This record gives sequence, structure tokens and C-alpha cells, in this order.
Amino acid sequence: MNTSAGTTARLLWAGLRALLVLTVLCGVIYPLAVTGVAQGLFSHQANGSEVRQAGKVVGSSLIGQRYDLPLKKGQETPSPDLKWFQPRPSNGLGSNSVNTRYTLILSGATNRAGDNEELIQWVKDAKAAVVKDNSTPDYQVAASAVPPDAVTSSGSGLDPDISPAYAQLQVHRVAERNNLSVQRVEKLVEDHTDERVLGFVGEPRVNVLALNLALKELAG
Repeated sequence: MNTSAGTTARLLWAGLRALLVLTVLCGVIYPLAVTGVAQGLFSHQANGSEVRQAGKVVGSSLIGQRYDLPLKKGQETPSPDLKWFQPRPSNGLGSNSVNTRYTLILSGATNRAGDNEELIQWVKDAKAAVVKDNSTPDYQVAASAVPPDAVTSSGSGLDPDISPAYAQLQVHRVAERNNLSVQRVEKLVEDHTDERVLGFVGEPRVNVLALNLALKELAG
């Protein structure tokens, strides 16, 4: 009986020691080591890829933002502020009152099938809005020139990038609204176009936040 109790006590003590060691190792030392390496070698990425302007955090290069006018009485959704380059649509995931720069409360797709009538209507409405908003007295946008990312949200709903084609489509409108020449705005888009990673991974893209921050500086 005593031998059995002693064996049980030793096993319990061994288990407790293993628990304490693994708790310190996995719950304290390992997280601190990983955090230290991340902050030492990849501090920008570890802190959320923050984008700063004038010493203030204005967003993240990994998360999209909306550029809208204040919501007017009777409006369900705000109108886009057309002096800025606009991101991809962000349909379907609810709203919040905390992050007013981006209305999504969750990351995810709208889960509509390609033949879903609501999705088809969203795309039609979005295309009509893109044509209307980006046409100027000197430049008429053709419906056939509207790229897919201008009328569809991404899988996450938080895509920070748009295609060079969608950025170029907005150039005339942005130039007119900011009293800039089309050539200067085209150069701005060209300077902020990132090519494929390693020359073959992904697609060329334009980060909307970085582009609009550069536009703000250019327009004064």
C-alpha cells in the first residue's frame, strides 16, 4: 500500500515538474524568443506593417481602406470621395463604429455563387458606378474597359491593392478633382506599381494607401 502511494506521489511530482518546465519553456521562453527575433529582424512586419505619415499611423499596407464622404442623412452607404483613388468594393460582411476608415467587421468573402442574382446585380451596379464616376468631360470610360477588381471584392474583403488597369482608369478623374495634369497622375501610378514577386509570382499591383498618401503630397 505504501509502495503504491509512494509510486503515485512520484508520478504526480514528475508530471507536475514536466508541466512547470513545459509551461515556462513553451509559455514564456519560446514566445519571448520568437517576439525578440521578430522585433529584431522583422520589426515592421511584426508590428502590423504600419504606414506612417507625419509621425502618425495612418493605416497598414496589408489592409484596405475606404475613401468615402461623410454619410448624409437618409443614406445607407456613403458616397466615395472621388478626389482619391478608390479601392476594390467591400461588400457583405457587416459594419462597425470603431474602424470608420473601413466598414468591414470581419474578413471573408461574400459567399455568393457566380450565378447568384444579388452578386450579378452588385457587379452591374458597380460597373455602372465606375463608368459614371471616372468619366470626365475630356475622358469617357468604356464599360468594356472596367477591370474585374473594380467591381468585385476580394476573398478577404480587405485587399489593400488594385490592379494597374483599375488605377489607370481612375487617373483622369483624380487629376481633374485635384487640379493636376493627367501626366503627373499617370507618373504617380507608374511609380507606385509593384511588379510580380520574383518576376513570376502573383500579378502587378498598386497599393491604394501608398498611392493616396503620395497623391496628398503631390496635390499639397
